[in-house]
Amino acid sequence: MIRILIVDDHRMFRRGLRMILEDSGEVEVVGEADNGDLAMKLILEAEPDLVLLDVSLPGRGALEILARCRRKLPGLAVVILTMHDDDLLALRFMKAGASGYLTKDTDPELLLGAIRNAHAGRRTITPTLAERLLDATLDLDPEVPRHTLLSTREFTVFQRLASGQSITRIGLDLAISPRTASTYRRRVLDKLKLANNAELTHYAFKHGLVS
Repeated sequence: MIRILIVDDHRMFRRGLRMILEDSGEVEVVGEADNGDLAMKLILEAEPDLVLLDVSLPGRGALEILARCRRKLPGLAVVILTMHDDDLLALRFMKAGASGYLTKDTDPELLLGAIRNAHAGRRTITPTLAERLLDATLDLDPEVPRHTLLSTREFTVFQRLASGQSITRIGLDLAISPRTASTYRRRVLDKLKLANNAELTHYAFKHGLVS
């Protein structure tokens, strides 16, 4: 049995997903989390084989969770399961070490196949997304969204600012000084060509980068 933790902030989706997974006879769902902070707590406590992780979460962001898992539990497989059919976002997560990137309308058999692959150390993305990513490498689009210019740490700070967190809170959570957090904020605003946090939050919601 593959022991799985489901991380998604929509209760009905978690319930339906649990039914699909447990009906397969191959999976044991060992827990559910509706925010990033609880997710990290349960990951460390339950030590699942695999985490199904949504991109947009309250609290600790998905990229931050993925990065911490890579540091603390390098053998843990993390499959992204999200509404965001975004080539560049998928590429960001796969580069960060995700074992898969699938959309929530993925056929259950494909999802189960991705879970088996991840558990065996292989990686999976949808065929459509794979085709688009290949096209993107052959013919790069100059009109790519500006948030793709952000580094992983800048993107983490960006998501936290967009969720309403203060510089002090971000500094504490990321173990950096408020001054360093402010420097990241300035870099984010500069790269996104935005003037303030209100514009930053609007940008994040427009592009589906926060829930």
